[in-house]
Amino acid sequence: MSSPLRITHAHGDRITVTEERGGIDLISYVYRPEAAWEAPKPYVHPMRTLADNVVTDYRPNDHRWHKGLQMTASHLSGQNLWGGNTYVHGQDYRPLPERVGSMAHIGFDEVTAAAGRAVIGERLSWRHHDGTHWADEQRRIELHDVEHAESGAGGSWTLTWSSAITNRRTEPLHFGSPTTHGREAAGYTGLFWRGPRAFRGGQILGPDCAGPELMGTQAPWLAYSGEHDGADGHATVIFQHAPENDHMGEGGIHPAHWFVRNEPFAAVAPSFAFYDELELAPGDTLSRRYRVTVADGAWDRERITEYLTEHPW
Repeated sequence: MSSPLRITHAHGDRITVTEERGGIDLISYVYRPEAAWEAPKPYVHPMRTLADNVVTDYRPNDHRWHKGLQMTASHLSGQNLWGGNTYVHGQDYRPLPERVGSMAHIGFDEVTAAAGRAVIGERLSWRHHDGTHWADEQRRIELHDVEHAESGAGGSWTLTWSSAITNRRTEPLHFGSPTTHGREAAGYTGLFWRGPRAFRGGQILGPDCAGPELMGTQAPWLAYSGEHDGADGHATVIFQHAPENDHMGEGGIHPAHWFVRNEPFAAVAPSFAFYDELELAPGDTLSRRYRVTVADGAWDRERITEYLTEHPW
């Protein structure tokens, strides 16, 4: 049985989900607006293992707009809802504050914890730098499957992130990435995780191969393991596509590719616009669902596969 969860809501700031057996704050979901240059948007940080070790980073000195786990849009019809400098082909990254937009929190439809599951249901408005309303998002974040290790130390838990983004413009929205704009191996956009500084050089695993060569490939899951600073041991973070994401592009649906790095920092994104732009027509909705499993220890492919088989969608 999944361990019970408790929610604490600091209104106007954040929602914290606590695992009651060990008293560990598994996540804080921060929706307080931050610096305009960093493309204000809600994010998850810190995110912790059941052994109370943090597996996200916040405002690192190389990219101040990297904040834990967050939904991003690095190139959106000429706007940057990612934060910081904007990639311009032939000019590298440039400070273009007039392109930096936001994902504004509008309200919560659900904030509950019961039967070993916590739910945060939120409405957001995606906006141009000048405040013009471009899209609505219905977001749902669920924490579940909190399972302690048999030894009593550590364990695993899972976060499911669902986003449904509806174009409110009278013209199409074009989702892209630095790679769609000319930079190789930089197809980041969509859900993005920044790992702690200590996770640099960590292990990257997929179903069939391993290492940085997974950049730009397709697979139903990808896992990243790193070793902690300040505490003995490792943690593994597993990222999964939901079956309905159709990440392989079957049936004509826009395919997804993994963005992943372990140098010069740890980062993972199941990018929905790595090589090619995704066009969203006026009034249409882009829906994606992902799972992020946070586990204590450096899990190998066999253990990851066994876990995913025992925890189907």
